[in-house]
Amino acid sequence: MSQPIRSALVSVYYKDRLEPLVALLKQHGVTIYSTGGTQQFIEEQGAEVMAVESLTGFPAVFGGRVKTLHPKVFGGILQRRHEAGDQQEASQHQIPPIDLVIVDLYPFEETVASGAAEADVIEKIDIGGISLLRAAAKNFRDVLVVSSRDQYAAVTELLTQKNCATDLDDRRHYAAAAFEATSHYDTQIFRYMAQGTELSAAALKVSEKPATALRYGENPHQAGTFYGDLNALFDQLHGKQLSYNNLVDVDAAVLLMQEFDAQGPAACAILKHTNACGIAQADTLHTAYLNALSCDPVSAFGGVIIVNKPVDAATAEELNKLFFEVLIAPEFEADALPILQSKKNRILLRQKPVQFPAKQIKTLLNGVIEQDFDRQVEGAAEFRTVTESAPTTDEVAALEFALKVCKHTKSNTIVLARAGQLLASGVGQTSRVDALRQAIEKARSFGFELQGAVMASDAFFPFPDCVEIAGEAGIRAVVQPGGSIKDQDSIDACNRLGMAMVLTGVRHFKH
Repeated sequence: MSQPIRSALVSVYYKDRLEPLVALLKQHGVTIYSTGGTQQFIEEQGAEVMAVESLTGFPAVFGGRVKTLHPKVFGGILQRRHEAGDQQEASQHQIPPIDLVIVDLYPFEETVASGAAEADVIEKIDIGGISLLRAAAKNFRDVLVVSSRDQYAAVTELLTQKNCATDLDDRRHYAAAAFEATSHYDTQIFRYMAQGTELSAAALKVSEKPATALRYGENPHQAGTFYGDLNALFDQLHGKQLSYNNLVDVDAAVLLMQEFDAQGPAACAILKHTNACGIAQADTLHTAYLNALSCDPVSAFGGVIIVNKPVDAATAEELNKLFFEVLIAPEFEADALPILQSKKNRILLRQKPVQFPAKQIKTLLNGVIEQDFDRQVEGAAEFRTVTESAPTTDEVAALEFALKVCKHTKSNTIVLARAGQLLASGVGQTSRVDALRQAIEKARSFGFELQGAVMASDAFFPFPDCVEIAGEAGIRAVVQPGGSIKDQDSIDACNRLGMAMVLTGVRHFKH
């Protein structure tokens, strides 16, 4: 059902991109109602405007908090053109119909993100705007609603093609978009208002946009979509579109590298299927990369690499010898970029500083589970020595390094390391003994000497077997959370073997 637009209400926070649409309405003689700054903006475009106050006979009050909340405005939007009773009442109360509503919402989310004071945040909770959008969207049978400046160009093109009229399908489409906008807006307000209260856990409210269609999901027969603003986190400098699997690995890489201070030594991690197959720290990024690669050059093929320092030309030359999917860095030096861009599909991401969510969410069964991110990592201050011998200064540094890697590795896991160098890890095993044997075998296969190395475990040892196997391999110090009723058996085994053990009291499972 085609519906001509003869009248429009325009009241927007953001005025940019609006000019062509105003020009079109002016060209077709559409009666325009508006408020405040929007009215002034439209008049500057040479279009006539009727102030909402003239329609309602009531001024804006309370510092502009109440402008459009009036029966003549909402009656104009909600009156049903096909209902004789509605039309009779509209005529009786002199309520003209409004065919087009162009309204955006106060920037609540942006104001929260800016760190503004609560009083300023509260003033950015839109009341009139969100009510106008809901009213227009509800009455999409007769009214077209435009809820974002991102829609202005498409709406201008639509109205140009259809001689300033719309079809029912057009109006229904934009009504759905308006309800998406109001739903997202209300979700952000709830999350802000409920933080720190019991209501924050009473219901899960999540709204993320924009949506980015991926080539496919985990496998080619699965569809995949990313919801969120990747541009806020990365500048993609080169390469193909990120895939579902790329994103999962990139997420793991970014979280792991957060453990290594950008102001500290250069660090490089190589990940495969979310686990670090190589990670190292060194005085230079070039050395850190070579040491990380030496951990497992086989698994590094096709991996995701992340560093905490700008990539220089020397490091780029070494990186260019390896096939990898993604490289993430805080910066790329000018002479390094051409080297790395020599491979067409290689993805280069420049990471921006951004605050990550405090919660992790995952679908499960017929619902969703949520948990706090595991932001904790234990260092020397939290280590409690429980053996006759204490770890040396170098061993403490190695234990701290190993624990950072262990925290980000799939359980059951064992990590073998020296200070600033992963030697090997056993990942995702059904027993801790299997994880340890895997790590020992892997380290030896790549030529690492384990004599004097350290071991980290993501959970306690229920039996002394892991300590005994590690001791035989030359491991000299162990970090684990403790908490088993048989902790003393592992402690006694360490004492027999001349090993040091520290407990942290904190488990780091990763499923």
